[in-house]
Amino acid sequence: MLDLEAIRSHFPALASGDVVLDNPGGTQVPRAVTDRIVRYLHETNANHGGVFPTSRASDAVVAEARSAVADFLGAARPEEVAFGPNMTTLTFQMARSLSRDWKPGDEVVVTRLDHDANVSPWLLAAADRGATVRWLDFDPADCTWSVDALRSLVSERTRLVAVGWASNSVGTVNDVAGAADAAHSAGALLYVDAVHFAPHGPIDVGAAGADFLACSAYKFFGPHLGILWGRHDLLERTFAYKVRPAGDEPPDRWETGTQSFEAVAGTLGALEYLTWVGDRFAGPQRESLAARYSGRRLALKAAMTAVHAYEETLSRALLEALAVVPGLRVRGITDPLRFDERVPTFSFTLDGHHPRAIAEELGGRGFRAWDGNYYAVGVTERLGLEATGGMVRVGAVHYNTAEEIRQLGAALRAIARG
Repeated sequence: MLDLEAIRSHFPALASGDVVLDNPGGTQVPRAVTDRIVRYLHETNANHGGVFPTSRASDAVVAEARSAVADFLGAARPEEVAFGPNMTTLTFQMARSLSRDWKPGDEVVVTRLDHDANVSPWLLAAADRGATVRWLDFDPADCTWSVDALRSLVSERTRLVAVGWASNSVGTVNDVAGAADAAHSAGALLYVDAVHFAPHGPIDVGAAGADFLACSAYKFFGPHLGILWGRHDLLERTFAYKVRPAGDEPPDRWETGTQSFEAVAGTLGALEYLTWVGDRFAGPQRESLAARYSGRRLALKAAMTAVHAYEETLSRALLEALAVVPGLRVRGITDPLRFDERVPTFSFTLDGHHPRAIAEELGGRGFRAWDGNYYAVGVTERLGLEATGGMVRVGAVHYNTAEEIRQLGAALRAIARG
């Protein structure tokens, strides 16, 4: 069981007194992150590939971080992990490379449920190559899409399917393994946006069947850094746009320019924190997973499994708090029996109140919430809410408490009363 007092003590920002519920836009960081960043800049700040001690120490930090991310994602080898400025930039980079041999008649499938970082790169790549875009719609009643609907869209013409692991807008957890099966049955690749799922549950890219997966460290308690995972054979043979002196093997061929090594070090700190969570508070999960994983990988999988279990209680608390606010409507899955299909990210509208006004009022009361479309413009357009300001979004992670959710409910009831 997670010890919330011990966990929260690792996050200095939580001492501000604010109720931090803007986590879908970026989580707070534990001290291990800032300690790693400061230590890197003070002791090992040097460019890559030098023969002097500081450069070699810097390279060692990056190598250890890459190995830790490989454990976090379930990668077969560290060389399958490439770092970059952010998930969006990495996806544009991969879209350019993967679409290089697309031609008219080829097809790509994107969804209306995704963050636009996993939509626009493929739309633009398809436009550049004369390929056709197929849209996977979602059911507005619960904001889910079905694998059967995806299967109806793929064919021998499909080159790539792009899906999100979880919706940053409404919290839906998608069937990534089912999407992989559908894509591969048509001979297509699967590109997964795991940015929003990464802080909420365990990821195993091999078990999921993905070909590529992208995420961002600042969504799982780290600094601003993009992460790309790809199957080694694909990273090796896909054409890479790079400078001539860059290495020809993964991951070097995908890491354009000098990386933010201090952010890489900070990401290692985030994963060291999660390893501590797994070692300290996830005993039952470690026992159940020990046959499949070992070492740091076991600790990370156990931590995220324990996090996922705790967060189901936060989803229940959020739904209960929101359900009794007059005029408030939650979008997405609201059946508690289906909470294994969502993360504790809830978006809602409130009759008679503009989403921006609600977010501002909450901010004045010490609650950090978001409003608008959160770059998931396909969702707000499909729900008919884009023209009226979108929705208000609150999202919990494992450092949030049931008491904070109770306070949120009281604040929203007061706002609804006017």
